[in-house]
Amino acid sequence: MPPSIFSVDVEDWFHILDVPSTPTPDTWDALPSRVEANFRRLLDLFDQTGTRTTCFFLGWVGARFPALPREAAARGHEVASHGHAHQLVHSQTRAEFLADVTRARKTLEDAIGQPVDGYRSPGFSLNERTGWFFEALLEAGYRYDSSVFPAAHGHGGLRTARKEPHWRSYTGGTLGEFPISVTEVLGRRQCFFGGGYLRLFPYPIIKKMAARVERDGRPVVFYVHPREVDPDHPRLPMGPTRRFKSYVNLRTTEPKIRKILADFPTVTFREYLTRYGDTLAREDFTA
Repeated sequence: MPPSIFSVDVEDWFHILDVPSTPTPDTWDALPSRVEANFRRLLDLFDQTGTRTTCFFLGWVGARFPALPREAAARGHEVASHGHAHQLVHSQTRAEFLADVTRARKTLEDAIGQPVDGYRSPGFSLNERTGWFFEALLEAGYRYDSSVFPAAHGHGGLRTARKEPHWRSYTGGTLGEFPISVTEVLGRRQCFFGGGYLRLFPYPIIKKMAARVERDGRPVVFYVHPREVDPDHPRLPMGPTRRFKSYVNLRTTEPKIRKILADFPTVTFREYLTRYGDTLAREDFTA
């Protein structure tokens, strides 16, 4: 049975996507940041449980707080990229996207003095119009991605995408893909393992569904955000449905993380590729 993978999307409380009240990047420096304290709270939790994680940093966070990616790396975690300016992939041109992810990778590599291999898109925002995405990541120097949400999703989603980790081969190289974990419920693919899904569902259900993923021979990809261990962080104005999704059960996040790390052995994405990369299926897109 493969180990699970635990990951953190390192962004601040105001980096909520696609609501009218979301601050624009030119205002971020003036906002009261909480990412330092919240991320260090997670790092301390990981130290207590002996866990190594993959931390997908916004380039903006790495530029404003370069000590954070350095500290993550020093504590044994993998530093990866979440892009620079937290923009939906499908809202950008290929050239805009390439510039953003190239900038983020360089910022983080300059901060930690090590290669940055992995990327995760804001909001898992791939769709049928972003077919250029994977080759652009290869052009930017990335080795793997964890952006495919193989189910319906508010910011994108590729409902018929493969569910298991695999290699994607292009003329410009080969990229590892780690789709976000989903499992079938009443004939519909559903996620239980990160963000609002992790906060909404009771832990016994999360554990049961994770066992289903493991029985399929797939690693469970868990993900959280630093703001989710900070129930008192500021709120952005938004409609009731989105407010529920963004802020439901914040006080349950840390206890659930502790249970996950007690019940599921975890590795980083880089470690998973080192151990199991030769066993992953391959898809050829060179034709």
